[in-house]
Amino acid sequence: MLKNYPEVLLASKSPRRQELLRAAAIDFTLIDVDVEENYPSEMPLEDVPEYLARKKAEAAVPHIRNGQLILAADSVVIMNGEIYGKADSREKAIEMISSLAGHKHIVITGVFICDHHNGLGFSEYTYVWMDAMTIEEIEYYVDECKPFDKAGAYGIQDWIGWAKVSRIEGSYSNVMGLPVQRVYEELGKWGRRES
Repeated sequence: MLKNYPEVLLASKSPRRQELLRAAAIDFTLIDVDVEENYPSEMPLEDVPEYLARKKAEAAVPHIRNGQLILAADSVVIMNGEIYGKADSREKAIEMISSLAGHKHIVITGVFICDHHNGLGFSEYTYVWMDAMTIEEIEYYVDECKPFDKAGAYGIQDWIGWAKVSRIEGSYSNVMGLPVQRVYEELGKWGRRES
């Protein structure tokens, strides 16, 4: 396939999503949209990432031309019925990782692809098993990698992923912030529909 799809505009500030798309040879242009990352309190947690991705995509639609697609995504970490978002401080990051360490959690990335007329949303689930960690290991990770812009306050591509994640079930790139294989497949389907 490689380029059998419309021009893609990525509505995301995440450097990891940009890196993942480049690695998969998916051409894109960045589009900057600001949306409040809030959601209805009664919404099931599993629906939150796709809801937020759709919100970002719909905010970007007025800025696209015919023949262009918006791609937006949002990732959350969920454990024990609670969403672990981004940590806004060193203390919060240490607290989050201390909770996740020694347990299995789920990473859900919601994706929304759309143009002026059609939209497609989906969510990808990956289960992650994180080993127990000492406070020294947690502090080392937070101080060295500064994971404040990541859901769950960790990046699987960092030290913690190599040294402390014992197993994953599902897409690795999904934990980084974008289920690349599924995105590639859906863009290809979109391109075949258009041609």
